[in-house]
Amino acid sequence: MLLSENFELIKNKKIGIVTNHTAVLSNGVHLVDTLFARNDVEIIKLFGPEHGIRGDAPDGHTITDGTDTKTGIQVISLYGKLRKPTPEMLSEIEVLIFDIQDVGARFYTFISTMYYAIQAAAENNFPIVILDRPNPINGKTVAGPMLDTNFKSFVGITKLPIQHGMTVGELAQFFNRTEILETEKSAELIIVKMQNWKREFYYDDCNLKWIKPSPNMPDLKTAIAYPGLCLIEGTNISEGRGTYSPFLIIGSPFIDSQDVISEMKNYNLDGVTISDTSFTPISIPNMSTSPKYLDENCNGISINITDRNLFKPIDFTVNLIYTFHKLYPQKFTFRESSIDRLWGSDNFRKDILADKTPKEIIESYQNDLENFKQVRKDFLLY
Repeated sequence: MLLSENFELIKNKKIGIVTNHTAVLSNGVHLVDTLFARNDVEIIKLFGPEHGIRGDAPDGHTITDGTDTKTGIQVISLYGKLRKPTPEMLSEIEVLIFDIQDVGARFYTFISTMYYAIQAAAENNFPIVILDRPNPINGKTVAGPMLDTNFKSFVGITKLPIQHGMTVGELAQFFNRTEILETEKSAELIIVKMQNWKREFYYDDCNLKWIKPSPNMPDLKTAIAYPGLCLIEGTNISEGRGTYSPFLIIGSPFIDSQDVISEMKNYNLDGVTISDTSFTPISIPNMSTSPKYLDENCNGISINITDRNLFKPIDFTVNLIYTFHKLYPQKFTFRESSIDRLWGSDNFRKDILADKTPKEIIESYQNDLENFKQVRKDFLLY
């Protein structure tokens, strides 16, 4: 859409691009490589998010500045010392482009990188163009607790629920308000919209090739589970990193698979079946180099999504963590700062430790979620 119908936005301009390996056009060629080959636009700098420009750095690893191996263009890391481009880095740039595939969860850091790019555009008075892409886990489902801004972090940049049901273009509009950006004025924001996308679409409805958005997001099934099962990271249970099925196999050395399965059967969880499994997390280069329980045998469960329209990953995980705490109160622990950042407040941790039921926990944030759904309507593009 940028090349075919909106090229005047960047024609004969000096541009910066915030991007990674997912910025592939329908012909399979990367956006950077496509624009680099043209003589009517000049790429000044590239800005890379978590996992780097070409997407092969493991989760959480600091990315350093450098040059893009294919084009020789300078690359500035936005996942190292800096999270936001400085005025000096942007001094020659006339237009900034953002093109990265999101997965649809608040704690996926690419949307935080976009937030800071919009903030930088607002502060430095130049336009930012967002190339919109599908929300792979659909644009209708809105679920989970809202972020309490006292817990704002790079995995929770502003007041959103865990599953926001928005595209990056819609999120950009939601972010581009002075009270959200904490700027004097909004950015000059231009969204290049998708054609033919429908809100009920999952990524496999879009006739597009799945490119792993990050090393531990190998397929759409994982992305569907991720808004819930990522919460396991905030505990001493393995979320399956160090295996080739992260977020779909869960376990630890101290749990009994059958006990967990029989307890979970009490909760009438729709659209999913669980079975017993055992696994040994290993160091996997470019994916997970130091997972929990490295080289230790873990017992656990394997998660099989049978109906993605019925499966509620956040509700499922609330029940699962409740189960771990109920069955193993002496051994199960939270990683306090991690779970609070992921949940977006300390409510969940405190509620579990106070033996509140999953039903009480899930009901506790429904009013805030309904309010958000009303606000969200103003920013939807499709």
